[in-house]
Amino acid sequence: MTILLMTPPMTQLNTPYPATAYLTGFLRSQGFDAVQRDPAIELFLEMMTAPALEIIRQHVEDNYQDFDDEQLPDVIFNFLAEFDRYHLTVEPVIGFLQGKAPSLAMRINSRRFLPEGPAFDAISQMEAVSGDVLQAAFGNLGVQDKAKYLATLFINDLSSVITQGVDPYFEVSRYGEQLAAANPSFDNLYDTLMGEPSFSSDILAQLVECYLEETQPSVVALTVPFPGNMLGALRIAQTCKSINPDLPIIIGGGFINTELRALKDPRVFEFIDFICLDDGERPLLTLLEYFQEQRGIDELVRTYFLAEDEHGQPYVHLNTNDQLHDIPQIDVGAPVYDGLPLDQYLSLCEMLNPMHRIWSDGRWNKLTIAHGCYWRKCSFCDVSLDYIDRYDAAGADILVDRIEQMISETGETGFHFVDEALPPKVLFSFAKRLIERKIVISWWGNIRFERTFSPARCQLLADSGCIAVSGGLEVASDRLLKLMKKGVSVERVAHVTKAFSDAGILVHAYLMYGFPTQTEQETVDSLEMVRQMMQQGCFQSAYWHRFVATIHSPIGMNPEQFGITLAKRPDILFAENDVDFTDPTGTDHQMLGEGLRKAIYNYMHGIGFEQPMSFWFEQNVTPTSMKPDLISTAIDNFISSNED
Repeated sequence: MTILLMTPPMTQLNTPYPATAYLTGFLRSQGFDAVQRDPAIELFLEMMTAPALEIIRQHVEDNYQDFDDEQLPDVIFNFLAEFDRYHLTVEPVIGFLQGKAPSLAMRINSRRFLPEGPAFDAISQMEAVSGDVLQAAFGNLGVQDKAKYLATLFINDLSSVITQGVDPYFEVSRYGEQLAAANPSFDNLYDTLMGEPSFSSDILAQLVECYLEETQPSVVALTVPFPGNMLGALRIAQTCKSINPDLPIIIGGGFINTELRALKDPRVFEFIDFICLDDGERPLLTLLEYFQEQRGIDELVRTYFLAEDEHGQPYVHLNTNDQLHDIPQIDVGAPVYDGLPLDQYLSLCEMLNPMHRIWSDGRWNKLTIAHGCYWRKCSFCDVSLDYIDRYDAAGADILVDRIEQMISETGETGFHFVDEALPPKVLFSFAKRLIERKIVISWWGNIRFERTFSPARCQLLADSGCIAVSGGLEVASDRLLKLMKKGVSVERVAHVTKAFSDAGILVHAYLMYGFPTQTEQETVDSLEMVRQMMQQGCFQSAYWHRFVATIHSPIGMNPEQFGITLAKRPDILFAENDVDFTDPTGTDHQMLGEGLRKAIYNYMHGIGFEQPMSFWFEQNVTPTSMKPDLISTAIDNFISSNED
């Protein structure tokens, strides 16, 4: 029995999404013939060729034939006007971003080689504020990085051409996301799947046909980590069924786990046969045993399938089977990457910020230190779901063994730990083992900014190879942090992030606005706290997220405890996660959000720290009530106490 595992478009372009690698390794350890492919990266690469651009141009000209030049979107006008240059440079640029043509950097940096569309406006906008930003960011010797940044802007322009001029569902990191995310109805997805295939769908179908011919699978399994993967997953399933209607198709993954827990629409099963919830190892294993007639269908674990009621009518049935436990972390094994085109991924540089670029630059081996979250108290988090609630760590020695195995297979020594929050106790033991065993790697991951990360321990992590951490500062308000049950204070976050930065570890802060009962005053004060912390070098990168209530979080389950009222929800037949709510505070979060994003974008480029809070907002806002030296004083006191 051969199982073909695939990641549908689109995820990251710089590194494989880890789900298929984990499951491939596990299934092989159980004696199954598991193979994997990544149609996401291969679809993108097929669209970024000179012949593909000729087809794209034809589609664009057909779709905009009734438009005058001045009516064309800027990116479309530039693409048509500069087509010969795009056609000439697209394949060399892809090769450069794959690390295969480093000598091209000098030509890219000349600013005469690549056509420059609207994406390049970001440079002139920053230069209007602070002069030559490219020189400041890269100097005279950062040739490769500067070229990578310019080449990424080039790719962004071409991606916008495809989205605006050819295929509205195509995006570099998402693919038809709006069709699936928190959509109570399957209608939009179904109508799209029943309609005329798009340009990218045709290419995807050709890739899948090749995979089936190469691997001759008995089963196809698809991971759907994000809403933007659902359309691609169903397109792949549609192609598989058109070739072999009897080929079993299984889907699972993060989007399924969070949003399809109330699935009722039987039409989904016109494309796939089974849907697995939560960790995939045990459900997938029982399904394979079912296919081998080693167990009955009523013994499947956390699996949806189409059944019939007593009148012969189809309905969506979920079989839970609590008798079989999940596979412990100690037994899931190490991910394996063969079958994935490791030399084809692109290293991008999307922003002139050393921390922020890590997500899209470089090939990272993905690994987890522990399953679930050791804290699991945050009121906005999906703590009721298995991926958060069930904490299980394998131990430092097993983790280091897996790292050595992955280095041997891939040749890569960069690791991204994808835990919800890296558990400090295990993390410190892990760091010591790396040092003791003289294993040289570079690693990063997500943490909680808690007091256990002292300056000495941060230095230990740095000595073991830690290059960056990310974590949630969220609202930078002690009242709201307490309401969130974050277990930290603003000053504590300043201490911890400064300790990491002083150890040479880059820090990214996740920020949130629009939390229940959050006032305009608290939002402006939060921005002032962020300004002070970034100016003091506590963290280098950050991102503001608009708060969203989810049905699996304490806020979604007990809204009255947070002073809000949930909106009446429609009948859920497909996806359910985000839920609207009414906050009697009445703060205009949409207006504030634009200013927050503008400010943080500038701060990440080292610009605008001297501007008052009111500078960033279109309307008058409440002045900050924070002392201008609050963070610097807190850091000075922290340093003094550690010296004592």
